[in-house]
Amino acid sequence: MAFWWPLIVLALAYAICRFLLMLIPPNCWTTGTKRRRTVSFILYSIPPRGRTQQSDKKVQCYEPATMKYLGYFPALSADEVKERVALARKAQKIWAKSSFKQRRQFLRILLKYIIEHQELICEISSRDTGKTMVDASLGEIMTTCEKITWLLSEGEKWLKPEYRSLVLVLLKAHFARFFEFRTLCLIDYIDCRSSGRSMIHKKAKVEFHPLGVIGAIVSWNYPFHNIFNPMLAAVFSGNSIVIKVSENASWSGCFYLRIIQAALAAVKAPDNLVDVITGFSETGEALVSSVDKIVFVGSPGVGRMIMKNASETLTPVMLELGGKDAFIVCDDVDVPHVAQIAVRAALQSSGQNCAGAERFYVHRDIYSSFVNQVAKIVKSVVAGPPLAGKYDMGAICLLEHSDKLQDLVNDALDKGAEILARGSFGHLGEDAVDQYFPPTVIVNVNHSMKLMQDEAFGPIMPIMKFNTDEEAVKLANDSRYGLGCAVFSGSQRRAKEIASQIHCGVAAINDFASNYMCQSLPFGGVKDSGFGRFAGVEGLRACCLVKSVVEDRWWPYVKTKIPKPIQYPVAENGFEFQESLVEALYGLNIWDRLRAVVNVLKLLSDQNSSIGSKRKNE
Repeated sequence: MAFWWPLIVLALAYAICRFLLMLIPPNCWTTGTKRRRTVSFILYSIPPRGRTQQSDKKVQCYEPATMKYLGYFPALSADEVKERVALARKAQKIWAKSSFKQRRQFLRILLKYIIEHQELICEISSRDTGKTMVDASLGEIMTTCEKITWLLSEGEKWLKPEYRSLVLVLLKAHFARFFEFRTLCLIDYIDCRSSGRSMIHKKAKVEFHPLGVIGAIVSWNYPFHNIFNPMLAAVFSGNSIVIKVSENASWSGCFYLRIIQAALAAVKAPDNLVDVITGFSETGEALVSSVDKIVFVGSPGVGRMIMKNASETLTPVMLELGGKDAFIVCDDVDVPHVAQIAVRAALQSSGQNCAGAERFYVHRDIYSSFVNQVAKIVKSVVAGPPLAGKYDMGAICLLEHSDKLQDLVNDALDKGAEILARGSFGHLGEDAVDQYFPPTVIVNVNHSMKLMQDEAFGPIMPIMKFNTDEEAVKLANDSRYGLGCAVFSGSQRRAKEIASQIHCGVAAINDFASNYMCQSLPFGGVKDSGFGRFAGVEGLRACCLVKSVVEDRWWPYVKTKIPKPIQYPVAENGFEFQESLVEALYGLNIWDRLRAVVNVLKLLSDQNSSIGSKRKNE
């Protein structure tokens, strides 16, 4: 025990130091601008668009919570999009040569600005999408700051060349008892940084180079983070990026672009490295055909169209297409605790989350207690214009989406479901009544109802009973979506066992959506939730051309040389030589391998002897 105490103390000291270092603010440059003075200029001015001819079409922008008019932006034509991409491509060639120090400085400036202007950023998001300030802070600010912090800490590490290792097996013989046979065990391993047994004299590595111009088509539900998420990974890995923002969040998107442009200018990055474009389907189609990779966040239907268009140019695609996440509650949980998390999982940003909880499965033994707790909480929720008063929930962003939500509820009611509880409305403007939907708890649901199959994207909590863990897994997997799940149990082992059987890309144990706050983790789904990953190491490297490189380890002293038996013209014993070589390298029996080595040496010696005799005769 005396041996372990110093190690334990050192480990605790290291952990405390790491924690304290996290609390130290980053050393940031400043652009020398005052908070509100800079913002007011950005807020009421449209970003410069060069001298390209604006299209006749316009993207009209309104506040969902009040339906007040915000302004308009041009719907760019295909030719205008290609011009923007060409400018971004020119800028990328310069930026690809930038140092990681310069890239980190860009991130530090952004982080400093975000921390100092949280209220403004959230207010812009709230005005353009109808979410509350708290919802904006959780989904826009915290997630983005976490991503920046992770990139500052680990981004360079994962983009440096990565050496791949050969496990070289050493043979260590040991003897059993005198009445047992002798055994040979393959036990010791050495990292040779090689590409295989036949390439011990080589070094093998993977290099990560910028792809070029990344194109992103992003959704409206979190306009700040949906722009910054692909932009941060693309720029840090040496790319440029052109982002087509949703026609439902163009006003905020163009504002957020100015923040990025100011930070890039501060580190002397080339102009047009990051661009935001506005428009409709024509604009998005042109972007898909012009870039080196496309990242799409949206619906499965549009995702399929993007894949079809991308196939014509063989442009790689990453699709994040939403979900119908299962929220499973076992019978051994703290019901009041889980009920609070469940309501937040359903009502965050008025339920407009790709990874929001949309199907609730609760064990029969605690079903009544759970639904009563949830109903009590939901009845206390008040929805209203988020900037006009203290409201718990904001508006529905899309026009006529409330009608779709009501259709899902009506279909469930027609098939036997019941509304257990609903929240209330505050003072709504006359023009914006249709932009709100009350938070709703529905019970007695089953999988014949559209509400349990279609992505609702709204503040509805359908709650269904289950009897066994196996039934919960079966219900959770009975969906065409596969983005994420949340499993709650008093036994962490039980929760992990259930989650491991659910066919999805993201799983949270005794929590909801915590995965996304771990930006070291990849994010994405399966089935109709899409494929590919952003965030984490996988997302960062997805912005790169992954190149395999093999080089001589001891150049120029050891070089690759073609063995004599297989040099042209190939010798008569060429195939025999190859057979022996394969067995020498990969044989399973040590004695067969040694015998093969002897045969290889013999064949080489014979070949050299025959060549020498031939030369003597000549």
